[in-house]
Amino acid sequence: MSHQHTELDPERDLGVSGARRARRILAACVLPLLIATIIGLIALWPRGDTPIGSLENPVEGPNFTTATVVEVTGVLGEEVRAELHDGTGRIVPVQVPPEIVEAGIEVGAQMRIFFTASALGSGSPYVFVDFVRDVPLIILGVLYALVVLAVARLRGFMAIVGLLASLAVVGVFLIPALMAGGPPLLVTLVGASAMMFFAVYLAHGISIRTTTALLGTFLGLAATTALAAWATGAASLTGANSDSSLVLNSVLPGVNLRDILLCGIVIAGLGALNDVTITQASAVWELRAASPDAPLRQVFARAMRIGRDHIASTVYTLAFAYVGTALPVLMIVMLYDRSLGSTLTAGEIAEEVVRTLVSSIGLVLAIPATTAIATLLVRSSRARDRFAVLATSDGDGAVRTEPADGDGGVREQLADGRGAHRAPGAHRADGPGAAENRAGPDAVDR
Repeated sequence: MSHQHTELDPERDLGVSGARRARRILAACVLPLLIATIIGLIALWPRGDTPIGSLENPVEGPNFTTATVVEVTGVLGEEVRAELHDGTGRIVPVQVPPEIVEAGIEVGAQMRIFFTASALGSGSPYVFVDFVRDVPLIILGVLYALVVLAVARLRGFMAIVGLLASLAVVGVFLIPALMAGGPPLLVTLVGASAMMFFAVYLAHGISIRTTTALLGTFLGLAATTALAAWATGAASLTGANSDSSLVLNSVLPGVNLRDILLCGIVIAGLGALNDVTITQASAVWELRAASPDAPLRQVFARAMRIGRDHIASTVYTLAFAYVGTALPVLMIVMLYDRSLGSTLTAGEIAEEVVRTLVSSIGLVLAIPATTAIATLLVRSSRARDRFAVLATSDGDGAVRTEPADGDGGVREQLADGRGAHRAPGAHRADGPGAAENRAGPDAVDR
């Protein structure tokens, strides 16, 4: 009998007893992680005063205002003319740095400007600070939400909720705890764990499949963290190769920049890690549903073929993402006449190389780990399906079953001593009292 499932359902495919056994195994593995995460959040939660908000807003004050560009003049010291939004409606010249002018300024653009009398010596006292981007970003955010909801519907909505919850962990726990001087590695592991619980269970629901993927994600996270801790030390990475790192070091001198780099490497790979584990867990159950009598080794091998394709695509996805992020740095480094080896081992490039390699290794290791866990969990249903309980057409209903022979069929021994062979998935329908639909995944449980 063919198995046709309209929707992936590990509980249905495993049957009642198999699903119960799988839940017990997963609970024994995941519940300690959940408890440890909660304890970690409570113990490491930043208390008292933190450095957050300790510095004044650099673009707010009586000398700051917004304006709309009405003309691009190109005149040195008065590159644009803009209408002030201070209630006066005056049109004033504004100094704009040459790199901003070269990037392009359009009439109608909103900008934030600063009035300072000290700028009169070089031109207008009104100086460009930044563009106002509120409206375009809101439009883009709304468009993103609409596209996700239109394509993925409820699952997409829950994915957005999971994303927001994960980002809330970063904003209210991870960053404040790091700034308050908490142990960076522990803070990152606890924060990453909380992010994964929110992201996986809110987006995909609580089930055997998603819990299997979550467990595989934790294994990949552990590998990534251990490797990142070793690589940052072995490669003597300092984390002090960007302007933002130097600013951070000046305002928070107690923060170790190498530890912050390590935390960033761990967090950076979480999204791709969760992506591949969910895919692998789903692949195992789909393969088992399509071929319920396939040996476990064959299910694992088939799932790994899917995993290898995912590895191939995801590895270069990570590499391309990091290349895009570090593109200005790459261009600057390549201006110098130096060998390829010297270029790749330069501090600012080495950080990106380590980030890419560590995240990729953790991702690759998570795929066989998740596949193995999922394959072992479907083992219970195969063991159950090797037996059949069939009622005979005579009055006493006596039945004895024997394990399946080599081809997966079941040898039925009836009460009168006659033996009958039933092929895999076949049903008996040879008279009153015959078994009904015993090829379903819950046959023995019924």
